[in-house]
Amino acid sequence: MTDHGLLFNAFLYLSAAVIAVPTAKRLGLGSVLGYLLAGVVIGPWGLGLITNVQDILHFSEFGVVLLLFLIGLELDPQRLWSLHKPILGLGGAQVLGTILVILILGVLCGLDFNTALVAGMGLSLSSTALALQTLTEKNLLPTPMGNAGFSVLLFQDIAVIPMLAFIPLLVAGAAAEGGPNVLLAVIKVLAVIAAIVVGGRYLTRPIFRIVARTRLRELFTAFSLLLVIGIALLMEAVGLSMALGTFLAGVVLAESEYRHALETDIDPVKGLLMGLFFIGVGMSVDFGLLLQHPLLVAGLVAGLILVKLAILFALGRYFGLPPSQIPLFAFLLAAGGEFAFVLFSVAAGDGVIDHTVAAILVVVVALSMMVTPLLALLNERVIEPRYTILGKPPADEIRGESNPVIIAGFGRVGQIVGRLLHANNIPTTLLDHDPDQIEMTRTFGFKVFYGDASRVDLLQAAGADQARIIVLAIDDRQALLEMADLVRKNFPHLRVIARAWDMIHLFDLMDHGVGRIYRETFDAALAMGQEVMRELGYGAYEARRAAQRFVEHDLETISRLYAVRDKSLAERISVSTQAREELEKLMESDEESLLAQREAGWG
Repeated sequence: MTDHGLLFNAFLYLSAAVIAVPTAKRLGLGSVLGYLLAGVVIGPWGLGLITNVQDILHFSEFGVVLLLFLIGLELDPQRLWSLHKPILGLGGAQVLGTILVILILGVLCGLDFNTALVAGMGLSLSSTALALQTLTEKNLLPTPMGNAGFSVLLFQDIAVIPMLAFIPLLVAGAAAEGGPNVLLAVIKVLAVIAAIVVGGRYLTRPIFRIVARTRLRELFTAFSLLLVIGIALLMEAVGLSMALGTFLAGVVLAESEYRHALETDIDPVKGLLMGLFFIGVGMSVDFGLLLQHPLLVAGLVAGLILVKLAILFALGRYFGLPPSQIPLFAFLLAAGGEFAFVLFSVAAGDGVIDHTVAAILVVVVALSMMVTPLLALLNERVIEPRYTILGKPPADEIRGESNPVIIAGFGRVGQIVGRLLHANNIPTTLLDHDPDQIEMTRTFGFKVFYGDASRVDLLQAAGADQARIIVLAIDDRQALLEMADLVRKNFPHLRVIARAWDMIHLFDLMDHGVGRIYRETFDAALAMGQEVMRELGYGAYEARRAAQRFVEHDLETISRLYAVRDKSLAERISVSTQAREELEKLMESDEESLLAQREAGWG
């Protein structure tokens, strides 16, 4: 069947995903396997509804690019540097060890040296998309196993660059004339990386600020995607990994105040493209080749997984991973990866390996990727429960990066709260939607993130699931009420402390279930009243005591007025008048005591 129009193809992809993924999840197979099976069903070897598999794979690889960008946003340069030892040590040992073992086995099985070497390089790579998707879904990235897996995957993405550069040198005669070309390629690589680092640090923030001033969320999303696509194209133009370039850009922007907004705007697009990528992998399996050489393909898939499992288990033990985490670490990285498709295609095009061999290797990689979710399921259903029974937890406690306090709105009220907490070394996440306010505040050393705090996804990205207190200090009365409802509904564990403009707004907040409310001008006005009394001759103690009695009475009055807020105007006026008279009598009854204190020398 020939391909249909774009809209119809999109309808097929979405229909397959909507049917297959919930079914797979319900059966406990996971979302990734659901996408893979959906691809098999609608692909050339299933119902034949889609045939342009390579075009879909090339387009959907952008999902992997977005995934690496989002992961980069989670890693500031200091944390990335802290991973340099596992990246170089663990990642380097995995890649070089796998290449060496497959090279030896390939030569022993009769392959020529170049073919065995290219097979070793391609098969040493793991699926960044599969592994990181699983680690993210299970919230395992901050664990020792997650750090180790990420380090290996990052090294593999970096290793793709020299691998692709090395393949042409395997062609007869290429080594003699490759020196200048390789040097030029290295210069291009360094120039592009420098441009990304400098541009990300000094050019993107002013542009983000201009876009943010428009207050158009769709424009902010558009520029975010434009930034990622532009970097990906730049990296592709010089022959580098697009995912590696966008990861680097994410690391550069990890310190930016726009980090959380970038995460929440890009994540839905990333999710859709990642699903499309897995569907494409499912469609790419050449079942015709599998039917022609079933034993060979099955043996190669099993051999690849067993070889990489043995290497990964050994490395996990050597580098001191918790025993309960080593199986999942090995299972997630044992399969082949998406970059192997590119490597084998380039090698076949340059004549380094035979096209038939390349086709078999592509099928082996695709099938091994389909086995990975089953291995993860095996770990979840069989291996993890054994560690639990033995009294060993299946994973170390995740080290949360979230702060205990979130301040929504960093204007005149939020700044004072933030300064007090900062002075007492209380970690705080600050959110505001005014780019000018953010820029000015950051110049004074405060870390404020851009974004609309009334969005659930942004609050989740800011750590609301783990925080203890949220301070509502935004400058919009109605938005503050709506946010109070949103927090109570989605984060009921959070203690809400809110500002109020006046008595009416205070009552509104009470209606919305907020218990800790502070009128923003109350304390300042109270202090001003005390100062007036002192200027008129009252002593410090007299003024302070009068203010304290006023506050106590005011709290009682608020409760009484709130109880009759829906009554008639006459009844509300009556309660207010009565409260005012009671306050006057209260102050008069204290007059003798106050005079005595003044005569005692408090003035």
